[in-house]
Amino acid sequence: MASIRRTLSPYNDRSYQNGSNSPFSVQSPSQKLLSHGRTTLSPVRRFITGLFLQKHYSRKSYQFSWKKSLVRCLLFFFLGFLLGMAPFNNDFNELRNNDLRNNDFSFEMKPAVVNVEKNVGDLGFVERPKENDVVVDAVKLGVSERNDRNEVKRILDFEPRKQLIVVTPTYNRALQAYYLNRLGQVLRLVRPPVLWIVVEMNAASMETAEILRNIGIMYRHLVCVKNSTDVKDRGVHQRNTALEHVERHRLDGIVYFADDDNIYSLELFESIREVSRFGTWPVGMLAQSKNKAILEGPVCNGSQVIGWHTNEKSKRLRRFHVDMSGFAFNSTILWDPKRWHRPTSDPIRQLDKVKEGFQETTFIEQIVEDESQMEGIPPGCYKIMNWHLHLEAHQVIYPSGWMLQKNLDLVIPS
Repeated sequence: MASIRRTLSPYNDRSYQNGSNSPFSVQSPSQKLLSHGRTTLSPVRRFITGLFLQKHYSRKSYQFSWKKSLVRCLLFFFLGFLLGMAPFNNDFNELRNNDLRNNDFSFEMKPAVVNVEKNVGDLGFVERPKENDVVVDAVKLGVSERNDRNEVKRILDFEPRKQLIVVTPTYNRALQAYYLNRLGQVLRLVRPPVLWIVVEMNAASMETAEILRNIGIMYRHLVCVKNSTDVKDRGVHQRNTALEHVERHRLDGIVYFADDDNIYSLELFESIREVSRFGTWPVGMLAQSKNKAILEGPVCNGSQVIGWHTNEKSKRLRRFHVDMSGFAFNSTILWDPKRWHRPTSDPIRQLDKVKEGFQETTFIEQIVEDESQMEGIPPGCYKIMNWHLHLEAHQVIYPSGWMLQKNLDLVIPS
């Protein structure tokens, strides 16, 4: 087997190249490719081979021109560009003639045309697409705007409800727990804010505190410290303790004296919120003889007080014929005299040394000057919303600690 070894020649002036005029030559792969290119290679391969391997062969073996290759390149590029931009008329005619809805697959997806109209305060609606439009998925859009002018105006004009400050004096007696629970359950049904101020004499009992905690409304448990020997009317000092508390803490609301033994309707408490300065209404009362009912309170023409109901001759000398539970007033009168143009800044309190039955009159005279500053509730003063019945049984023995010591079970022999 013959082998050909290429040795390094010590001479630098070789006159022949590899593969020409040499007694021996080893053809490289590129030369083999060029030697057989004329007969076996395609024009494209011949062009690429000539483009990259031009410098490896001589012009004598194969004549190649850069101009020809450049012209061919531009020609191919131009043909490719024309083929890419030319439309296929046959395919488009088929798409036009055939109904896309009868085909199983559609490669052209047209989104649904949706028209959304905004209406202030209403939900937007979506217009259905035409039959010729292709709908991929059902689209439902809704535009909700809470810019209703009436709604916004109502929110901006919102005024919080006035606070009711209900003052209740109480003392230890047989039906105290019943009265407090009954009044507390009524106040629980009144819309808040409601503040219940319960005042006891000398000490706060644990039983009263437990009732107040279980009612479930906002309350304050106060104590009136007063020597019982000097007290003519216990309720007067208890109410004054509550008035001092309202004035000291500048509580804003409508003050109402609600004794625990009276009967009240929910409508009364809702009507009191409308009082601006001083409001009054008629009260149904049971006479001392307990054989007839009498009416005490204002006579109204709309909301204007024009007179008073009274059936007792001894009380005709009173300026205002009204019961203690028959009026309510704005609490700011107690601690803001400039707002109501009061002539003096003296504290407004109930008087203990006046004659019985005149407590209401002397107290109201400190708040208003005459009937023109009063408001009749409800308009016309035609409805009785609370009753003062005087049903207290004075001879019932009050059990110590609100607990019955003896067992009340009765054993019946068989």
